[in-house]
Amino acid sequence: MVRLGKKSITARTAMVSVAMSNYIEAGSIIAIATSLSLWQTEFGIDDFAVGLLAALSANAFGAAAGALLGGPLCDKYGRKFIYTYDLILYMIGVALAVFAGSYWMLLLAFIITGIAVGAGVPASWTYLSEQAPAGERAKHVGAAQLAWSFGPLIGFLLAVLVEPLGLLGSRLIFAQLFVVAFITWYMRQGLPETEIWKESNAAATSTSLLAGVRQLFSKKANITAIFFLIGVYSFWNIVAGQAGIFMPRVYAAAGVESATEQYLLQALVWGLTVVTTYFGFMKLADKYNRRNLYIVGSVLGIAAWGVLVFAEPTMPALLSFAVLWGVAAGIGAQAFYGLWASELFATQYRASAQGILFFVARIMVGLLSMVFPILLTSIGVPWLGLILIGFLTVSLVVGAIWAPRTQGKSLQAIERERYPEDFPADHVAGAPGAKREPVRAP
Repeated sequence: MVRLGKKSITARTAMVSVAMSNYIEAGSIIAIATSLSLWQTEFGIDDFAVGLLAALSANAFGAAAGALLGGPLCDKYGRKFIYTYDLILYMIGVALAVFAGSYWMLLLAFIITGIAVGAGVPASWTYLSEQAPAGERAKHVGAAQLAWSFGPLIGFLLAVLVEPLGLLGSRLIFAQLFVVAFITWYMRQGLPETEIWKESNAAATSTSLLAGVRQLFSKKANITAIFFLIGVYSFWNIVAGQAGIFMPRVYAAAGVESATEQYLLQALVWGLTVVTTYFGFMKLADKYNRRNLYIVGSVLGIAAWGVLVFAEPTMPALLSFAVLWGVAAGIGAQAFYGLWASELFATQYRASAQGILFFVARIMVGLLSMVFPILLTSIGVPWLGLILIGFLTVSLVVGAIWAPRTQGKSLQAIERERYPEDFPADHVAGAPGAKREPVRAP
């Protein structure tokens, strides 16, 4: 049990409160996605200004900056440290969005919320993986993906309910995120630090904030893992990032004019993502071949965008896209990224590595987000869809070829196998860990 003031919380409750970083991040993105057109009308801004709002938000550059800062802080001061402060910053940001009276106030709100969620998401993946039993790591890390999936599902359903209220409805969606963030922040105050971090911190000799980052880039195993995870996650996330925040516009370009219908299509996507995250990733990824599961998710994602590119933009085609993309996202690159990024790096720089990777991924999303509305207008859904399919294909190939063999092993065992130079005693005959199936280097 974990003490929280005068109350105690269970390990399950602690897991939920940590996973809520992902709900809050996704909720922010959807709150932006469902309000961009309304803000555009309210402030009289052009497509470039809309793209800038998306690019500097929790969907891209804002989150990138937060991750780059939060990762090293998480490794230096602990996973719990981030949870003490990140949501305070987040609540300031969403409060500004609720009361935004100008474009620049709204832009500042999006930047602040982006920094806050960028700091919190890598910390959540790290915390959940370090607290998980070796044989249930996908289940625990999958809780973050599950929470992330509920964010868009609830966000789009709320958008349907408040759509008649116009911009006021969007402000109310940001207000509910403030309430959720406050409850989550309160729950987290009783979280314990992870034992694996405490042990690593006790053995550390360096006190420099950037020592872990320097060590990260000093080892070939880390550099190859970084390139592998960029290939798996960043290229997939370029597509997911545009879909998350601009999909209502894509539906509109394909002929679905009704905002309610657009939101319901997205609710279908994320409802299926919730189901497949739980029954697909959380239930299967600890038991069955992860590479095969990853390939299935990737192929379904490519098929989804293939429907938008090659089929007539009818409602059956859009429903087919929603089903395929929703199922793909549940067992797709983000869930496996959260798992592999936690497994492939040593404890002293595990969060720093995830912060850097998240930074790269969101920068790539942001660069396309700045011009995505313009491209959507100028070249249309089919040609833009072909570009996105190219990104998804890169992600599929990289994951299919270089997926690591880490299933069922403790983080300590994986670390010993990936960094044998740091554990010379393991080379002694009969030493613990001397006879293990090697982790396939990505």
